Amino acid sequence: MISYQKKYSELKSKNEGALVPFTVLGDPDYENSLLIIREIINNGADVLELGMPFSDPIADGPTIQSADTRALESGINIHKCISLLEEIRKFSEIPIGLLLYSNLILNYGLDKFYKKMAAIEINSVLIADVPVEEAGEFISISQKFGIDTVFLVTPLTPEIRLEKIIRQCTGFVYLVARLGVTGARQDLEDTTLKLIQKVRPKTDLPINVGFGISQPEHIQKVIQSGADGAIVGSALINRIENNLSDQKKMQAEIGSLIKELKQATYK
Repeated sequence: MISYQKKYSELKSKNEGALVPFTVLGDPDYENSLLIIREIINNGADVLELGMPFSDPIADGPTIQSADTRALESGINIHKCISLLEEIRKFSEIPIGLLLYSNLILNYGLDKFYKKMAAIEINSVLIADVPVEEAGEFISISQKFGIDTVFLVTPLTPEIRLEKIIRQCTGFVYLVARLGVTGARQDLEDTTLKLIQKVRPKTDLPINVGFGISQPEHIQKVIQSGADGAIVGSALINRIENNLSDQKKMQAEIGSLIKELKQATYK
């Protein structure tokens, strides 16, 4: 496993930002999910952000909701997600962050879950439906097993709460590029760039920007504004959804997209 600190330091020394693709584990099924993730890594991803499918993903828009549904309908559960993560670790040390919902962790067992993630060498866990004010037990267990914590910051996050989130983040700070749920967008809002510029002086941690980042120009703008990386999810998952009947075309389009987006991280 490569730590976030080491990866972002290496990228900074090369004058690059981080490309952080997001995909849902098990979408569209176990075998193809593993092939997709391998394709993502081989074509230039610096860090992975992986979701565990959930029946009620309240932070996600239609694209990622559909990915969750495909994965669940193919028989994916938390145990198969863990198996996929173990398979990834057999061929890559890439930093991996998980984004999931609290019920999955609590049903599996809080201590048991974090112990297992530590054994697989997962870098961080972001729990989308647990605000920092209610995350004390999760933070404590994360620290116990040496797993980084990540929280979301939005353009509406008050100053006092922002300071608290920054204190509790240990992996990176996740800035939400737009209000609302996830989903690819054509335009990048000015509030996103202002939020980066607001948060940048407050932390030495990497800043990754997600929610609506879908084009090379978006990546260039957020990195030029002071972010360290860009998280791209829906644009990638669209390639999966649009090519469900042609796996070879799906792989080719995903590889091409990752290469194009990675080029945009060069400063």
